[in-house]
Amino acid sequence: MKDTLKPGICHSLSFTLPDSKMVPGLYPEAAEFQTMPPVFATGFMVGFVEWACLQSVIPHLDWPREQTVGTHVDMSHEAATPAGMTVTARVKLIEVDGRRLVFETEADDGIEIISRGRHERYVIDTERFNAKIMDKGKT
Repeated sequence: MKDTLKPGICHSLSFTLPDSKMVPGLYPEAAEFQTMPPVFATGFMVGFVEWACLQSVIPHLDWPREQTVGTHVDMSHEAATPAGMTVTARVKLIEVDGRRLVFETEADDGIEIISRGRHERYVIDTERFNAKIMDKGKT
C-alpha cells in the first residue's frame, strides 16, 4: 500500500445498463428470476458499486500484486432502474485501518438515488491469497 491510501479519496463511475444486468440475467438457471421485472438487479448493483470502490484505490496500491476484496456490504436498493439508463456510483474512502478499507457509497440513475450505504474491502497480497484459495479447493 502506498502512503497515499488515506481517507478522503473519492471516485465516481458511470455505466449504461445493458439487458444482461437486469434481474432475469442474475442467475439464468433460476426460473424464479426469469419471471421478475427487467430492472437493474441488486446483485449487479452491488458489484457495480464495488467496481467504483476498486477503481478508487488502484492508484494507491502496488497493483496488481496488491488488490482488494469485498468483505462487507450494507447498501439499500431504493429505486428500480430499467435497461438503457446510465447509473453513476459515487464512493468515498472514509476509513483506513491497516488493510481494512471502509467506503461511503451512493448511486443514482440520473433521475433519483437508487442506493446508499457502506462497503468494506481488505487489501490482499494477490499471490498469497490465491495460494490459500488453491489450498482450500484441495480439501
